Amino acid sequence: MGNARTRRAPIEGPPVSRRRIVLTFVLVVFLALWLMPAAVTLITDLWFFREIGYTVVFTRELIARVLLFFLVGVPSAGILYFNLRMAQRGLAPVHFTIPVGDGTAGMINLTALVRRLTLPFAILIGVMIGFAASASWDMVLQVTNATRFGVTDPIWGRDVGYYVFTLPGVTAAVGLLRGLALGILVLLVPIYWLRGDIIPAPPRQLRIEPTAARHLAILLVLVFVLTAVRLWFVDIPSLLYSTTGPLVGASYTDLHATLPMLRLSAIIALLGAVAVLLGSQRGQLPRYTLWSVGGYLAVVLVGRGLFPMAMQKLLVAPTELTRETPYLRHHIAATRAAWGLDSVEIKDLGDAGNLTIADIRANAPTIDNVRLWDRDPLLQTFGQLQEIRTYYDFLSVDDDRYWIDGKYRQVLLAPRELNSKALPTQTFINNHLTFTHGMGATVAPVNQVTVEGLPVLFIKDLPPVSTVSLKITRPQIYYGEEQYDYAFVGTKQREFDHPAGDENIYASYTGTGGVHVGNVVRRLLLAIRFGSSNVFFSGDITDDSRVLYYRNIKDRVGRALPFLQFDRDPYLVIAADGTQKWLLDAYTSTDRYPYAKALGDGTTYMRNSVKVVIDAYDGAMKAYINAPNDPLIRTWAKIFPGIFVPMDSMPADLRAHIRVPDELYRIQTNLFTTYHMDAPEDFYHRDDQWQIPTVDEKDGAVPFMRHIVMRLPDEKHAEFIYMVPFTQRGKDNLAAWMVARNDGTAYGKLRVYRLSRQSLVYGPTQIEARINQDTEISRQISLWDQRGSKVLRGDLLVIPIEQSLLYVQPLYLQADKGRIPELKRVVVAYENQVVMDETLDGALTTMFGGATRQRVVPDAPVSGVAAAAGDGQLQTQLTEARRHFLSALDAQRNGDWAKYGEEIKVLGQILERVGNRK
Repeated sequence: MGNARTRRAPIEGPPVSRRRIVLTFVLVVFLALWLMPAAVTLITDLWFFREIGYTVVFTRELIARVLLFFLVGVPSAGILYFNLRMAQRGLAPVHFTIPVGDGTAGMINLTALVRRLTLPFAILIGVMIGFAASASWDMVLQVTNATRFGVTDPIWGRDVGYYVFTLPGVTAAVGLLRGLALGILVLLVPIYWLRGDIIPAPPRQLRIEPTAARHLAILLVLVFVLTAVRLWFVDIPSLLYSTTGPLVGASYTDLHATLPMLRLSAIIALLGAVAVLLGSQRGQLPRYTLWSVGGYLAVVLVGRGLFPMAMQKLLVAPTELTRETPYLRHHIAATRAAWGLDSVEIKDLGDAGNLTIADIRANAPTIDNVRLWDRDPLLQTFGQLQEIRTYYDFLSVDDDRYWIDGKYRQVLLAPRELNSKALPTQTFINNHLTFTHGMGATVAPVNQVTVEGLPVLFIKDLPPVSTVSLKITRPQIYYGEEQYDYAFVGTKQREFDHPAGDENIYASYTGTGGVHVGNVVRRLLLAIRFGSSNVFFSGDITDDSRVLYYRNIKDRVGRALPFLQFDRDPYLVIAADGTQKWLLDAYTSTDRYPYAKALGDGTTYMRNSVKVVIDAYDGAMKAYINAPNDPLIRTWAKIFPGIFVPMDSMPADLRAHIRVPDELYRIQTNLFTTYHMDAPEDFYHRDDQWQIPTVDEKDGAVPFMRHIVMRLPDEKHAEFIYMVPFTQRGKDNLAAWMVARNDGTAYGKLRVYRLSRQSLVYGPTQIEARINQDTEISRQISLWDQRGSKVLRGDLLVIPIEQSLLYVQPLYLQADKGRIPELKRVVVAYENQVVMDETLDGALTTMFGGATRQRVVPDAPVSGVAAAAGDGQLQTQLTEARRHFLSALDAQRNGDWAKYGEEIKVLGQILERVGNRK
């Protein structure tokens, strides 16, 4: 016989006490093995937090997680168990049984089995709910420590902090209670069915035992009431995130159709709860429940589906701009405020005059810092010339600025980090005790080149040697961008420091970073943490040794400050005392700012609230509050007191190197292409929408954005800015350009220079086309290609000079089988003129006449940039001499000795004239 309801007693199986003991033992062992790695990670992480002085983050997060686990998980398990036991109280009128095997071995009483599994099932569900709740520790802490934004939403008049902090908590609480009630209801129906408390009754009805009916009715009432609460207190405020109309936020249809229907739905849900109670008292629970659910679903389908759709299509769409204008205004204002665009300074530039050599000379600081070296070619060159050993890597090159020998210079800096995976011998001692750190950095000015076409190096070699006033005194890099594994210092093994010819130089770590190894118990925990028995048994590791872990700076800071997001590009700074510090920008963000434009991941608000400084030698961290008015960081500062310090306390030599972070600025500039239009009519029609021109690189098309040292129009001094041009949408001519200022009191300010609509200013794409069409440039590139070399076109630079724009593009030459790009030519474009020369100075001289200035490079015969001063005729002769000298070198490389002799002969004649002139 198959599944059946029967009143006969089931056949009892053999005693299971011994089996239960074995199963219990296995379960305990399994839990111990499962929890051990987590416990070891927890303990060793506590040591890490103590090392960096952020114990409060560890303890408060842990306490919050544990409290949420028990405060949510235990009551949930208790409520579930109580309801399941209530459904199984007393003797069941029938037993639901199924046969074992072919039926000869007896029958299994499912009703009794469900009773036995009730407690473990409730505990399991409670544990799952507890773990899910503990993951929301950050949300709960924000709710209990919320900070006002001081800005109210335009519809309900609530402070924005309610939506950012409180509403997520209300949503989670209501969702948990409603989900728990629904889950219990779904579980009780089959239990009552198995017990025979719910049975079919003709015609097409269900008969429910009165006690079961009351129990189910209470749960149904809770579901309806919680549904009404969710509609009124969650769904209605969430209309401010709607995307129904041509904007993000509550639109005309949302407020005139969806809102009334949400209120009606809430009322219908409450009426449904009353109907269920009446049905329970009258013994007609199924019928009243069906009517209540059907009525609610009808309102949802018609009132919240068809009615808003009809209003949007028939009433709003024909006159959309008129009806949506107030809400467009709310959306524009909220987006500009949420993304920091409401404080952008707008300046209009007049018609561009004709640039002269006098203008070039007046903007010498700008010309002196034109970036002729791109990051990718320079990274290749550094890799070939300065990695020194195969296990050193240059992972990135960063723009920065320093005062060097009394001048404000833009430089490119690349840290030399250790790649342990490239070590010739992979052993525990090599990877974790001997080769422990990188070494120094290579620094080059952005605008200087040697006679061979290579970059001039201010800081180079191992140990780092400087030819300028900028020095590195502590070059060891124990913490960096490389994916460093753990390392032990202070061991009996010597630490490799740097190579010196055929010999190796060793040194000992003298910093305070790392966790003490200590006694045998601590060593055992570390061995388990790192999964290596060598940690426990190695005789080279002593109790006084230290272990460094979380050595990748983004992993390190991310573990210490898990509630922040981080910029993708940390950068190294050489401090005034010669030590090396990493700077990493951190963000606070939310997806709950009402009416604001959302990114692809839902983010609607972001601030660069924190600047984190990490010592490259000992891993010490400090987090400086960069946006003290940001309510999010003020909330986190209340939650974790003492871990943030004010920006004013950052040392001046480090503060001189802070910058507007790349990721946030990219978002702001992208949004500003649309949201510079603050009038609803203009925004709706998008007739003045801009776009950011792109350039093709190896990773695809990337936005045209550059760091530049330049003097802005109407400013007295040159400064380090982040510049992006804007072109008209669908066109290539320039419409405006934006700068993010990075220096001094102007830090963080955004300024836009709008160009006159009455004049045509070529954009980057148009200039690229003109360069490609220039016959002389095309001929030279073709000639190089025929000689078996590859021409690399550098970044096209937009250089604002006074009211005009100058374009500069370097050209590099790389042998087909070579890996060292050499700077060979510089292209300068202005209006409809394009010239190419071997130096920027030569190109500017050809373009504007006269001369700029000649800088003498200490370790290179020729400078790639000129400056102002001196005799024009002498300068022209020197430029011509250099041209012939470089041509002679090219001929020598190509084995063209006839041409080499001709060029040397002409060079001698020029030098003779220069000598006679003197």
